[in-house]
Amino acid sequence: MNKSVYTNDYKEIIERLKTARIEAGLAQQEVADKLGKPQSYVSKIESGERRLDVAEMKKFAVIYKKDISFFIK
Repeated sequence: MNKSVYTNDYKEIIERLKTARIEAGLAQQEVADKLGKPQSYVSKIESGERRLDVAEMKKFAVIYKKDISFFIK
């Protein structure tokens, strides 16, 4: 059984997360600074190495000025 982090749905969420960051004109380091985390935190989420939970997604949505539904279409 595949881990859910590797499902197509999860990959689409991560792609939308990256897209939102780029559309917001932010580098990974800038996002990490806003979250109070190291840059590697953002990188690992975007690469699928680290799971993203709903509470974290909500924080990203605020930073990127997107409704949370943008990520889970």
